[in-house]
Amino acid sequence: MQRFRSYVLPFAIVVGLFFHHLCGLAKPLVPYLIFSILLLSFSPIKLKNLRFTRLDVWLMLFQIVVSMGFYYLLRWFGVGEIVSQGVLVGIICPVASSVVVIACMLGANRETVTAYTLVGNLMVAIMAPLYFSLLGVHPEIPVWASFLKILGKISPIIVLPFVLAIFTQYCMPKTNAFLVKYKGVSFYIWAVTLCITIGQSIDFIFINGSEYTETYIWLAVSSAIVCALQFAVGKLIGRCYGDVIAGGQLLGQKNTALGIWLATTYLNPISCIFLACYSVWQNVFNSWQLWRHDHKKE
Repeated sequence: MQRFRSYVLPFAIVVGLFFHHLCGLAKPLVPYLIFSILLLSFSPIKLKNLRFTRLDVWLMLFQIVVSMGFYYLLRWFGVGEIVSQGVLVGIICPVASSVVVIACMLGANRETVTAYTLVGNLMVAIMAPLYFSLLGVHPEIPVWASFLKILGKISPIIVLPFVLAIFTQYCMPKTNAFLVKYKGVSFYIWAVTLCITIGQSIDFIFINGSEYTETYIWLAVSSAIVCALQFAVGKLIGRCYGDVIAGGQLLGQKNTALGIWLATTYLNPISCIFLACYSVWQNVFNSWQLWRHDHKKE
């Protein structure tokens, strides 16, 4: 199976594209799939090895400063509001739940990746409501209510599997050993999740028709540029702290499912196309990284 895993993500994207309506119907399954992915990925974690480092600080600063900075810079240059919002949510969007799976396959430190998965998602829960209230898209939603809503969306998916994984380590060691043994299954669960989220986004485009074709193109192009930028800057920061792979994946690999929810809830819903395209770019790049990594091992 390992020799074919670099083709799994592109296959999931293709299935999502061609069977978008059926995949879109499976949208309610996504939180449960992400929960399963994280439970399996967190099961080998040793709590005593978790450390929050300067790497985490620099990655958070990039997301906080550059997201809003790019938004106002694009508006100043006359770029449309929808594309500017897409870039904003694409940068502030939290790190993907599956980052532990992909990054560790590529050789990143599991504890480093897990630490930022937790702190990075909490940062987004705090900053996103503040940013979206500044944009004034939905001024009727109080900042505190937005904060609780986003935190409520993130916490069960991110925090609960971490707590459960630590609990099984100390109280149910046999169960934990079983989860550790089959942690590799999380990669294939993520492929199913990717298929569903891609299908959901493509279905959204078909429902809205071709009225915004030019905007769709700009969102697709800008998402490719931002994707390349974030992986490159992440690797640069990671190199300074001894883990190039972790830096690149933590900044470049986004929780596009959650990002799409943020865009459709707080911004112009069409801006979610940025995240849909971003999901394609990041998973094509991850597939190439996995292929190169496996090729080198062989």
